[in-house]
Parts: sequence; C-alpha cells; structure tokens
Amino acid sequence: MKLPKQLLSWLFLGFLLPGFVIASDDPDVEIISIYQSVIQMSLAKGVSLKDAGDAMTSKAAELNLRLVGRQKVHEQARSRGITSPHLEIFQFCDPADAVKMILKNPLYSAYMPCRISLVEDKDGKAWLYMVNLDMLINNSTLDPGLQAIAIRVNQSMLAVMTAGATGEF
Repeated sequence: MKLPKQLLSWLFLGFLLPGFVIASDDPDVEIISIYQSVIQMSLAKGVSLKDAGDAMTSKAAELNLRLVGRQKVHEQARSRGITSPHLEIFQFCDPADAVKMILKNPLYSAYMPCRISLVEDKDGKAWLYMVNLDMLINNSTLDPGLQAIAIRVNQSMLAVMTAGATGEF
C-alpha cells in the first residue's frame, strides 16, 4: 500500500507502530506485510457460525467485556442484492478501561472497541480475525498501568476468539 508523501514525516515522528516493514529505497513509504498486524484463527471442525458467535458473546460477558456492537454485514449486503459470504463483526469493550486509555492519549481510541470479525472465505471455511494488540502493548508510550490494561484486554480478546473458534462456552 503506497502512503502519501506527507505522511512520511508523521511516520518518522514516532507514529509508526512496531511490526511494519518499511521500504526505504523509495520516498514513498510502503507497508510490506499487513499479516503482522492481524491475528487469524479458523473455526474448529463442527463449529457452526452461530456456535462461534454465541461462544464469543458468552465468553466476553464472563470476562466483563461488553458487546457494544454487532454488524451482520452479509445480511446488509444480501438485502441490497449483493451475493456475500458470511461477514459479521463483533465489537467488545470494557468502558472503564477505555476511559483510562483515552484520558492518557485519545489516539488509543483508534483501537476501540476491540473487534473480532467472523468471515467465510471463498472456499466456505470460517475464520476469526482481530487486530494484533501486541503493536499497542509494545508501544513505549504506554505507562505501566496502561500497559497492564492493554495486556489484560489482549488476553481477554484472545480468550473470546478461542472460545469462538472452539465453540466452547
């Protein structure tokens, strides 16, 4: 993905998150691998899309994460006559943690709420995807208290994702 040249200065000012590989030969900045920024997990054999969604919402509630949004994008697409595989986005948040993070730096709101998408690929295989929060956790601007929150949220989101993948409540 080519980025505009004016963004180049922002990247060098420290806004670049770790984990991205930058091509330095060209004055345009190029992100080489997006795969480091996303965690993906397939659904175990026999786990239905409904089971995955139910397991994730149940696990999130158990871990005190609120389901603050659920978009059934595939249904919206189909209602407009667009052929679509399953595409559903779950949004989770702990409001108290969210407020602590944005009071430190509103920039962290770009990571909120935490999202897990449930997607069928072109072969009909179901996958879960979420942002790799290690990029935020490893950011040197997080003080120890906020880093602890980010680690806890990351562990919770991975537990929610695993519950969805296995269908276990």
